[in-house]
Amino acid sequence: MSGVRTREPGEVFGPRTTLFADMLSVGLATAVTCLPLLTAPAALSTACAVLRGAGEGRPATAGRYFALLRQRLRAGDLVAGAVALAGVLLGAADLALAGAGLPGASLFAVPAASICAGATVVGLRAIARPESLTDWRSAVRAAARDSVRDAGGSALVLLAVITAALCAWMLLPLAFLAPGPLALALTGIDVRHAAARTGREDVRETA
Repeated sequence: MSGVRTREPGEVFGPRTTLFADMLSVGLATAVTCLPLLTAPAALSTACAVLRGAGEGRPATAGRYFALLRQRLRAGDLVAGAVALAGVLLGAADLALAGAGLPGASLFAVPAASICAGATVVGLRAIARPESLTDWRSAVRAAARDSVRDAGGSALVLLAVITAALCAWMLLPLAFLAPGPLALALTGIDVRHAAARTGREDVRETA
């Protein structure tokens, strides 16, 4: 977020504190928008877009969040939400069956957990990409490539999810604020990877 402004004379809070407060307000707006469940991917994708705009000098506020959400909400977003919800329910059912003591359950639990983790990483990295605002298929394809090529970033995505889940589990009211830090983490990971990719391309062009 190198484009964040410096503190103005007489300003009480610095720009980083302001961004933190804006992130929490965007997170709360995202949590409310996620309540219908089918809107969760679009809600989190919009949060990532708003927070990415903070690095480009655009305001990261709840008002801009809802304005952008109204502009982009479409049938494809609801389909993405249905697919995500079905994947979560299927993964939960598989893991529940694996823990039910069925024969071979211990062997099945490992690949099931791996598949769930991989799908989570790809889905969240797709949500963080700018393409998710207009084209979910392109976002998922690009996210799948990024998940393989950027293993470190994928590990950070899982860490961000685990941290958000632990915060919500330890103190339930934090569940309504967790989407903000999660969206900021996903956006930072995507911006970092995009910058690294651009740097590598520049090196190849000058070689």
